[in-house]
Amino acid sequence: MAVDITPAQCRAARALLDMTQIELVSVSDVSLRTIIHFEAGERRPVPAVMRAIRWALEQAGVEFIPENGGGPGVRLTKRQQQRTRGRVSARHRLGDRGAHRGVA
Repeated sequence: MAVDITPAQCRAARALLDMTQIELVSVSDVSLRTIIHFEAGERRPVPAVMRAIRWALEQAGVEFIPENGGGPGVRLTKRQQQRTRGRVSARHRLGDRGAHRGVA
């Protein structure tokens, strides 16, 4: 799995999933501060943190599209597209995964 995703891809993936930064913190186990700085383009996390962010977003139902002449992108997986039609947001799919860490 390639590690590199852009800050814009991360923001777009969360938007497609209706996922907040706090929810991404919960499922990726990456600090909120790191996610905020990454998405703002202020810092580039170390590869292990990038893998955790990407893995969490992919598990929630997006796939990242590499640079192919048209620029990098992100889209819902077919599985997630079916769920989205039924209006099931990331908040509902993620449930209480962050509750044990005190994340609402």
